Amino acid sequence: MIYARFSHLWLNLLVVGLVLLKTDGLVGITYVQNAVAKGAVCLDGSPPAYHWDRGFGSGINSWLVHLEGGGWCNNVTACLERKNTHLGSSKKMAKHLPFSGILCNRPQCNPEFYNWNRVKVRYCDGSSFTGNVAAINPATNLHFRGARVWLAVMEDLLAKGMRNAENAILSGCSAGGLASILHCDSFQALLPLGTKVKCLSDAGYFINVKDVSGASHIESYFSQVVATHESAKNLLPSCTSTMRPALCFFPQYMAQRIQTPLFIINAAYDSWQIRNILAPADADPHGIWEDCKYDIKNCLPSQLMAMQAFRSQILISLLRIGKSSSRGMFIDSCYAHCQTEMQEFWFMAKSPALNKTRIAKAVGDWFYDRTPFQTIDCPYPCNPTCRNQMYDREHNLQY
Repeated sequence: MIYARFSHLWLNLLVVGLVLLKTDGLVGITYVQNAVAKGAVCLDGSPPAYHWDRGFGSGINSWLVHLEGGGWCNNVTACLERKNTHLGSSKKMAKHLPFSGILCNRPQCNPEFYNWNRVKVRYCDGSSFTGNVAAINPATNLHFRGARVWLAVMEDLLAKGMRNAENAILSGCSAGGLASILHCDSFQALLPLGTKVKCLSDAGYFINVKDVSGASHIESYFSQVVATHESAKNLLPSCTSTMRPALCFFPQYMAQRIQTPLFIINAAYDSWQIRNILAPADADPHGIWEDCKYDIKNCLPSQLMAMQAFRSQILISLLRIGKSSSRGMFIDSCYAHCQTEMQEFWFMAKSPALNKTRIAKAVGDWFYDRTPFQTIDCPYPCNPTCRNQMYDREHNLQY
């Protein structure tokens, strides 16, 4: 059994590696050096950064700006731990990254956006690009400047040609997917009036629900993030004027207020949310959920019932964004988190599909106004096209 799973894992890694080799080469990093003088810096004070693969042919004036994910830091201790990693310092970032999935540069792997300018904005502030604390504590030298980083990177891209964009998408995964909602309208406001602008959130629709112990874990956590980074002033005023600012960090309370067209891609059994919102370690002191969180096939009937209830709450919260054709929705029943950056989820022969439509096709049809797409999958385990993710004991993704 162990040998079979080990062999299966290596086969999957080999397939992914071959996909990467067949799609893109490595894309170099660009540091926004002039951002430092503006105080637009990572947690450690280093300059923000991004990777840019230039557009070509008919896509030369089209831009896809993708925001990296990587969770958050909710207090000084957590931010200090993060400060000396690639999620807190551009000094620790890889200088070259492979581009795949929605960032791929070939029509075989990214049929709609392969020749656009594709940008991956690195994430090093821990607040989904919302923080802006003026003071710097000399004892920690932490800089909470995510909102400044956002603006500095956008200004740099505008100067490099994005101000001439005919088409533009702001996308992101996980914490970056949340940021793509939070900054959606401000992204549109930066671009010329005639630009076709839309936003895409992948695995960024985090919901405010109680964990399996009955505690409001994620609400407390997000409240601490907003307080630590002083994010309230950079959240949607139309939301913060009616409820506590920390709640406006949740898409279920603020996504309906976004004016720009928005597409939500999310697994109804989002593996990060199941592991960290529904059944975080503090709510499961005896580790009853551990095997289930590693692999959904290990879940007990009672755990699957809790996950079905979680799915129901995601679906109820999604109703708030409305049914306008400007809203897109691809809600599959996979155990997954972040599906647009991974080639095997985005566009391959066996990628997850809803109504026989893969994610790349659904997003392309929606962006170009060919066909609206608002589809919610049937409950787990009904979809045979799902590619359910598995994790090791350190919670590292294995597949």
